[in-house]
Amino acid sequence: MAEREEALNALKLSEEWREAVDTRVELLCYLKDQVPQIFCLKEESKHQEEQELMQRRLLYPLECFLFGEDPEEGLEKLKQGSTSSQLCGRVFEDGETVYSCRDCAIDPTCVLCMNCFEDSVHKSHRYKMHASSGGGFCDCGDVEAWKISPYCSKHDPGAAAAMVTDECVLEPELYERAQTLFQILLEYIADFLVWEEFFELPFQFQQRTKDNSYFCVLYNNDHPTYEHMLQTLQRSLRCDHDEAEALVTAIDLEGRRAVQRGTLRYCQQVKYLLMSSCEHNAPRPLRVEILHSVVMAHQTFALCLGPWFQKIIGYSVGFRQVFCQVALEPDADSEMPCLISRLMLHDARMHKGARKVVYELIFCSMLMDTEFKRLFAIEFAKHYTQLQMDYLNDNNDRNMSITGLSVQIFTVPTIARQLIEEGSMIKGVVDIIMVLLRKQLDDNNRFLFLGYDPETFFRIQAIFTDLRYILICKPTLWTDELRVEFLEGFRSFLGFLKCMQGMEEVKRQVGQHIAVEPEWEVVFRLQLQLHHILAIFQDWCSSDEEILLLAFKECHSVLMQCNNQPFQKEAADYYMCKHILHIRPYKVSQEPVSIHLPISRLLAGLYVLLCRTGAVEHLENPESYDFTELAELSLRCVVLAAQVSAEMWRRNGLSLVDQVYHYQDVKCREEMYDKDIAMLQIAASKMDPNHFLMLILLRFELFDYFNGNCSSKAQDELTHWNHLTEEMLYLLIVIVGERYVPGISRVTKEDITMRELIHLLCIEPMAHSSLAKALPENESHETGIERVITKVATFKKPGVSGHGLYELKKECLAEFNPFFYHYSRSQHSKAEESQRKRRTQEGSDTALRPPIPPAFCPAFASIVRVLCCDIIIHILRNVLQRAAEDQLTHWTEAMIQRALHLIGQALLEEKTQLEASTVEEVTFDFSLKARLIGSEHGNSLYHLLSKAKGLPSLHAQKDMIKWVLQMFEIVTCLRENCSPTVSMSMDTAKPEESAQDKEKAERKRKAEAAKLHRQKIMAQMSAMQKNFIESNKMLYDNMPESGAQGECVPSTESSSTERKDLAIAIGPHRGSTPAERKVLTCILCQEEQVVSAQAPAMVLTACVQRSTVLTQCRGKMPTDKADGTGGTYPLFMPPDITVGTHTGSCGHVMHATCWQKYFEAVQNTTRQQLHAEQTIDLETGEYLCPLCKSLCNTVVPLIPFEPLTFNYEYAEIIAPHLTLPRWIQIVSARIKGLKSFTQDKDRNIDGGSGTSSSGLCGEGQPDFRSILTYGVQERRKFSDSITEMLVVCATTVHKVGLKTAPNELCPSVPIMAWNTCAFTIQVIENILQEEDKPLFGSLQNRQLAGLKAVVQFSASQRIKRSQAVIQKHFTDMLGVLLPSLGRKNTPSLLEVDLFHLLVGLVLSVPSLYQEETVDLEPSAVSSAYNHLYILHLVTMAHIMQVLLSCTDVTAVGDNEETEEMRAAAELCATVSQHTGRLFPDVSTSSVVQRVKTGIKPFLHSAALFFNCLTGVHPPEELFITSVNSQGQLEALCSYLALPCNVFLLFQEHRAAVGPLLQKWCGSPAVTKVLKGNMQPVRYPRRRNRLIDLPEDYSVLLNQVCQFQCPKLVFNDRKYPTLCLFCGTILCSQCHCCVSQLDEDPVGACTTHTATCGAGVGMFLRIRQCEVILLANGTRGSTYPAPYLDDYGETDAFLKRGNPLHLCPERYRKLNQLWQQHCILEEIARKLEVSFMSIFEWHTL
Repeated sequence: MAEREEALNALKLSEEWREAVDTRVELLCYLKDQVPQIFCLKEESKHQEEQELMQRRLLYPLECFLFGEDPEEGLEKLKQGSTSSQLCGRVFEDGETVYSCRDCAIDPTCVLCMNCFEDSVHKSHRYKMHASSGGGFCDCGDVEAWKISPYCSKHDPGAAAAMVTDECVLEPELYERAQTLFQILLEYIADFLVWEEFFELPFQFQQRTKDNSYFCVLYNNDHPTYEHMLQTLQRSLRCDHDEAEALVTAIDLEGRRAVQRGTLRYCQQVKYLLMSSCEHNAPRPLRVEILHSVVMAHQTFALCLGPWFQKIIGYSVGFRQVFCQVALEPDADSEMPCLISRLMLHDARMHKGARKVVYELIFCSMLMDTEFKRLFAIEFAKHYTQLQMDYLNDNNDRNMSITGLSVQIFTVPTIARQLIEEGSMIKGVVDIIMVLLRKQLDDNNRFLFLGYDPETFFRIQAIFTDLRYILICKPTLWTDELRVEFLEGFRSFLGFLKCMQGMEEVKRQVGQHIAVEPEWEVVFRLQLQLHHILAIFQDWCSSDEEILLLAFKECHSVLMQCNNQPFQKEAADYYMCKHILHIRPYKVSQEPVSIHLPISRLLAGLYVLLCRTGAVEHLENPESYDFTELAELSLRCVVLAAQVSAEMWRRNGLSLVDQVYHYQDVKCREEMYDKDIAMLQIAASKMDPNHFLMLILLRFELFDYFNGNCSSKAQDELTHWNHLTEEMLYLLIVIVGERYVPGISRVTKEDITMRELIHLLCIEPMAHSSLAKALPENESHETGIERVITKVATFKKPGVSGHGLYELKKECLAEFNPFFYHYSRSQHSKAEESQRKRRTQEGSDTALRPPIPPAFCPAFASIVRVLCCDIIIHILRNVLQRAAEDQLTHWTEAMIQRALHLIGQALLEEKTQLEASTVEEVTFDFSLKARLIGSEHGNSLYHLLSKAKGLPSLHAQKDMIKWVLQMFEIVTCLRENCSPTVSMSMDTAKPEESAQDKEKAERKRKAEAAKLHRQKIMAQMSAMQKNFIESNKMLYDNMPESGAQGECVPSTESSSTERKDLAIAIGPHRGSTPAERKVLTCILCQEEQVVSAQAPAMVLTACVQRSTVLTQCRGKMPTDKADGTGGTYPLFMPPDITVGTHTGSCGHVMHATCWQKYFEAVQNTTRQQLHAEQTIDLETGEYLCPLCKSLCNTVVPLIPFEPLTFNYEYAEIIAPHLTLPRWIQIVSARIKGLKSFTQDKDRNIDGGSGTSSSGLCGEGQPDFRSILTYGVQERRKFSDSITEMLVVCATTVHKVGLKTAPNELCPSVPIMAWNTCAFTIQVIENILQEEDKPLFGSLQNRQLAGLKAVVQFSASQRIKRSQAVIQKHFTDMLGVLLPSLGRKNTPSLLEVDLFHLLVGLVLSVPSLYQEETVDLEPSAVSSAYNHLYILHLVTMAHIMQVLLSCTDVTAVGDNEETEEMRAAAELCATVSQHTGRLFPDVSTSSVVQRVKTGIKPFLHSAALFFNCLTGVHPPEELFITSVNSQGQLEALCSYLALPCNVFLLFQEHRAAVGPLLQKWCGSPAVTKVLKGNMQPVRYPRRRNRLIDLPEDYSVLLNQVCQFQCPKLVFNDRKYPTLCLFCGTILCSQCHCCVSQLDEDPVGACTTHTATCGAGVGMFLRIRQCEVILLANGTRGSTYPAPYLDDYGETDAFLKRGNPLHLCPERYRKLNQLWQQHCILEEIARKLEVSFMSIFEWHTL
């Protein structure tokens, strides 16, 4: 009723507003009255209450006014005639996954949200995925963003809908109301979001009476850290941690938060406290403001109107258009800008919450409409300069700045064109860059980044990104306006480059090392920003011939204006080989030189484009260009790099070395090194070749050296000359041979990429990511590798580790160039070595011939003249003559190698020309000059080569020299044009080929002979080895082989009572325990010792850890009772195995004394090491194995099997007398007698009187000592050392397993030892069955040794412990099977894991043989019967567990009845009778099958246990997996002395089991299960594995796309993390989900591991695509995710963004890491290798 009345009042109020003379005044008066009442009504107002009041009293009346009726009715009418938007427009959160189609996107900024991508055709294309930095929006539906398929299936409007989507569909009255309301409210928002008077309101909102109520508001200025802000609030406001954390989180998310409310004076005091607490500890002071409560109320409501506007706009395209019109309409009455411009211009002064509201309004309105997007872009461009200036002084990142919207505007081709044509946007962006960098200019008007501000420069870099966005789409149609504006922008850009030309000059240091390394990184960061912009400018120029010619002219003009690196001397004449060069001298080693020459390189790029497009023919006055001068600067830079490589600039420090490295690195080389080479090639094509080479010799400072005018013998100078000669020859190779540039030769981009790939793969096989990193990217971040990689390489898939590799195809090897100009020095060496090795293996010569290059384009064809000019002949003769004269200090092998390569290039060029033309037409005469020049003195190039062929010093180059001489002969024949031309070439090839074939055949024959010889020797050695083993078997006792692990050599003693061929572990027919003699070597002292019970202890390293690997109820932890009392855990392990204690070993052996010394040394050393606590925890006794560095926390003593001779005759004699009923009676009597004895002893002590032992067996207890009559023996003795180690290990197991303090006297100590034995066996059985391996013979040596040691350690617990305590444990455990012995709280059959019970009973039953005066234990025969009957009882109990858990089996008729089925049916009938017919009528055959399947894991575990306990060899059927399931079961039963038909146990022991069945079935737990009130554990238990992951990684990303923090439901989290154990998604590494664990604050993942993994965790950080391993909350490491791309590689943090798919093998390996309890070990290994990568793992 009240709601209806409020609705009527709202309708009435809206009617009054419509009828008012001035609606604006009435509405604002209402807001002035209502807003303060809603948002400032109470001091402690609740957010939900405020929202409800705002909806009822403010927003609902506004909606009534808008629709003119009830909003629901009006909205329904509106929906009938409206259409939905074609654009998706989803605004991305920070960290949200977005997708880009590499085939269809116009540029890399065009992305799709998860939902649109899943419903689009792009999912089947080549796509990339990455995490958004926030602020962008989905481009689905934007036809300008996609080449094809711009719509997903949800947003595809169809042809008809597309025609009306942008039409306004509002009725006139509704349109008028919407315009009025939107105008008022948008002005309201603009007024209050930009309002800066915190104490006063705008005139129209001022109150008559001013309340003395203020808020102290704390703003987020991104400078104090989270922790510091937390401490400041706690200290200043005196609030607790949770309150402070809530405030800081809100400030971080919203940008501000009111921390206190009160009077003005009180708020000023709070502000002073906050400011003073932070002033000394933060780079900037906190921003704290005091706001009047009414101002705060109106600003809060203005922020709330943002989401309301989004909702309203989303109703209709008409509403959106009205909003855009209002927002963009300028104020006609004043000079104020439009409302949206007002908000943009105040962006830097608004807090984060206000900014977010504005951005979301812009996204959902103007950017969703093509026309209004264009109008908004004009407004944005109008204020672009001011916005960038504000951003420069802003505290927030770009994704929280209005300037970040540039990517949404400038990347739209039509808008970018309009802004360029009408707004001179290129010039505007360049001008703002110049304005911001003007203070970095020196006196010469060049940039000098000395003492620059990194933060400022980082923000300026964003403007370069805007420039790239504007130019990212090359125009297909040029207009006159576009040409004019582009050239204007290009001139501005050249002005910027002019400030870079020649900046950061360096001069060679001589004598003294440079004092301070100069700053250079910023300049190369600037170069990286310009890299793609320069390429895009050239691309634009190439699309229009007129623009290209004008751009070249402008660039040349600006270059001529640059005055950097001037000549200091006048021109002079230089003479060489009768050639004269008139040029000005310049020495790079003495004059300043700069590596930064962007204008020179741009000019080179433009000239190449002129040649490629043919526009060079239209170049005005080409003769006016002095190419010698143009090439000067590039040549100096190349020489600088050569001199740095020759170590002539060592005193200039590493900064110059780094600059040269980046100059030639893949990220910069395209616009630096490559362009310098292009400029030199241009000069070579235009200059006289002799003059060109003389110029190069001059700049390399080798002119006098090659002219014979240098006679220095200083070793340093000779070394420098040699290095420079190598570099000079290398440069000539590059200038002549590197033609893979479009415009220099006729090649495509695909050809270039193929050549790059070939040379990379000539180094070694590489992964796709390595290849991609080594290739340059274009402006779309593409390398083009996928288009050509299959043409040049084959892909080899990865294995379980590593990654896929590409191997080069053999047919591509001919294109290998050892002097490929993109090789680094190390790559050159590796490639050369790899190819020589390959050719040697193939039986070929080792000559690395130059490949045949593509022909030059006509404009560059004259470059080849360099190879046949007089100077090149002179240079090559000079180099070879030094080698021929054996002047060791004047030549190097590298020099000769380069000279031979140049000769080879020249001969190939001459051969190519002769084959293509007649001899008369060919002017290339290298071979003639090589034979002629110097021949009169016998020093022609040809003669020198012939002489060098036989020089020992050039032996490494003999194959290359031989090939060069052969090429001379081929060219000579071609020149003579005689008939033997072909035959000569054939003759020169055939002898070599024939010789090679003979050599191959000979090597093959020798290899076969060597192989036969090796086989013969190996056969002889094998025979000798077998003979030695047979003769010395005792030496091989401790060397288990893969096929017979656990097998030992039996004792040589013979006895008539032994039966060595029996493979039965227990009972009267058990096999004998072999006597073994283990001789082991200590890994520390390397001394050998025989393992003996009386000898000093030898120990195995071991690691004890809690585990949930087998749990059936993940997340649940048992109630630990460390005192061992009561009837719960740890005495009884629950059947769901909530948590166990695992003990594993790496298998390495030490003396106990050696281990103790090592452990003490580790502790002392670790305390002194920095961050060593990250690797091991000293408090828990951790250490690393000395040999394999596995993590350990204890040692397990090695205890050999006790040799015994089993008396089979005696065992058969007592068999009829020691039946199961009799055994139960004897054991029961013994237990009762021991209880009476204990009680009498206590009474005697209290009364001070004694009683003889004979009186203990009163007439009422005649069988008290009957148990002793079946055979006893003296207890086994151990050395003190072994006893001590037993205590050490047991204490550790107890401490770790129960998470309690060390206490070796605790009654639970032996229990935990038995539990770790049982759990470890169950884990191993689980692993073997999971991997489908045989039960025996498949364990690794370390696993087998560790398992035997753990079993023997657990069996020896009775040696040190109180026998009374162990007797009590035995009695309590036996009470589960014999309820008459149980206590009140003894659990029922269904509440206990029976294998743990079996182990506990078997290992504690010897305690019953303890007498007061003598230490006794059962004999071998007694033990055999004890083990037999305990196993029979436990097996029957387990069958009952399985039976009671399979009540869901339906009753069906059985076709054939067997003995097994009859026994099963009888048992089911009995159970049904004892349960009051609650047990259902089930299928007998199904029961049989279920029981067989259900008890198998138990039988497997029991077999492993008794094998390690008794040492009896198991049947051969258990060593193989080929035996069928029935055969395996029969072998198991035989080994465990069980009938194959296990149901017969109930018939064989009917007398004893009958009463037990009744008591077992009468348990309340059984009744609950049968009535369905309790869910039992099903057998066989579920084998735990890591959770199932989707095959496609994008599915996983989609699952967490909407994940929100459970504590902050309104905010999307950055780090959703998936637990691979249970599948829970957690909010990791966030302060919001920090909780207390053991009184320490920890993250969500650490908290989760405590319950899910017992302190161990394995998580997948989904958006980072990496696995995190956690242990004990303090340590962790990363691990590669199991997702691989198509190239077999992981992609941490989705850097490459390729589609990822699950690799089953790698996920299986992760599963094994968990199942085998190797997570701790893996973490320790990772931390040991790289412990410097310190991370606070507990915060995850």
